[in-house]
Amino acid sequence: MGLQNAKPSRVKRASILMLGLDYAGKSTLLYKFRYKDAFLTMPTIGFNVDMIEAGKDFTLTFWDVGGQKKMRELWSNFLEDTDGLLYVVDSSDKHRLEESRREFELILKNESIKDVPVVVLANKQDLPGALNAEEITRRFKMKKYCSDRNWYVQPCCAITGEGLAEALQRVATFAKQYHKSKETFTTLKE
Repeated sequence: MGLQNAKPSRVKRASILMLGLDYAGKSTLLYKFRYKDAFLTMPTIGFNVDMIEAGKDFTLTFWDVGGQKKMRELWSNFLEDTDGLLYVVDSSDKHRLEESRREFELILKNESIKDVPVVVLANKQDLPGALNAEEITRRFKMKKYCSDRNWYVQPCCAITGEGLAEALQRVATFAKQYHKSKETFTTLKE
């Protein structure tokens, strides 16, 4: 290991945690971000990890964690060192909206992600009766729960890819800002 390896790599990395109920469309979204293709995915048991370049010298590592009830108990284990939370909601599934909101609220109460920026993806906008971004913002009480952090609600459709470029851009911007503020804070502490 020569000295040239010792200098820090210029590529900044940020960890993005992707959560949401099962069937919200997390894995499909991740594939679509990565390959611009929609895959038929199976419910995720455990988690998928994928790295996506978001501009020059900036790589996002996505942790797509399964949303079944058993898996949700493990969500808190993934919160450490997260630079952004991407919470995926099936906007067309009115029956489970409240369940999704409750899980969302629980995560936000966790100390480990106190100031971490949040992007909520209002997925499945192509389906009849899907709630729009304003509705999701209201029902998820975003202004109340996220008053202490950057947040954004992005309508999207994992199948057509609509809204995904914007979502990725937003996540990257938030993560970059958060990363910077963390670095500044660490420097101040030392």
